[in-house]
Amino acid sequence: MEVSQGLVLRLYMGESDKHGAHSLHDWIIKEAQKQGLSGATVFRGVTGFGKHNHIHTANVLVLSTELPMVVEIIDTKDKVHAFLNHIDKEVTHGYATITDVQVCRYGSRDD
Repeated sequence: MEVSQGLVLRLYMGESDKHGAHSLHDWIIKEAQKQGLSGATVFRGVTGFGKHNHIHTANVLVLSTELPMVVEIIDTKDKVHAFLNHIDKEVTHGYATITDVQVCRYGSRDD
């Protein structure tokens, strides 16, 4: 097992947020892949609220079409900061958090 320093980048947005004709979270994932980041995952929230303080939920009785979405990316400090600079002018709303982490990589670099 190899352990190294890295960053977790989390980008928070709504399910209906767009970048052109595409969903914002899909565009971010594709850009992360193009930029050569280690990987990215999109999580759909079950319940949440944002800047308008309105609760969005997946509850069947109060079904929302605007569920919270989180894109999570783990990579080196340099790659995460370069990616943020790359998408900065294209992402016009939402939040991002960056957390220092220790990354444990299992297997070889070729896996």
